[in-house]
Amino acid sequence: MLSHEITAIAGKYKARKRIGRGQGSGHGKTAGRGHKGQKSRAGYSRKHVYEGGQMPLFRKLPKVGFSNFNFAHKYEIINVNQLEKFFEDGAEINVEQMVKLGLIDSTKSKVKVLGNGELTKKLNVSAHKFSKSAEQKISQCGGTAVLIA
Repeated sequence: MLSHEITAIAGKYKARKRIGRGQGSGHGKTAGRGHKGQKSRAGYSRKHVYEGGQMPLFRKLPKVGFSNFNFAHKYEIINVNQLEKFFEDGAEINVEQMVKLGLIDSTKSKVKVLGNGELTKKLNVSAHKFSKSAEQKISQCGGTAVLIA
């Protein structure tokens, strides 16, 4: 059969190989797994990086360079529109109140306020960091942005 003769009727879709269905199928008995051994057993799986017991490549390569992962400052982010939504006019906002409302995960978290959205209420916000736009929006409404040391 040539490629231009393939149609939906004449075998466009090939049937999947059904292994382990008797000797007549051509893939019976051991079902293509060979005789005995770990790989012939049901439930066998191995790590994709496993190299048959020899020292894996990633352990042979030298570990060089500096990673900032352990030293990076991680901030939880709050947007101005969230403050607008959850707090009343003239409210004093700190990390404990944000945790209470579920805006951040923990009182130990560092918080950065970003300026996404609109603000119409006078709010006094205490956080570890503010973006310029957030600070500007808070002060335009008569509120204050206090940095936590």
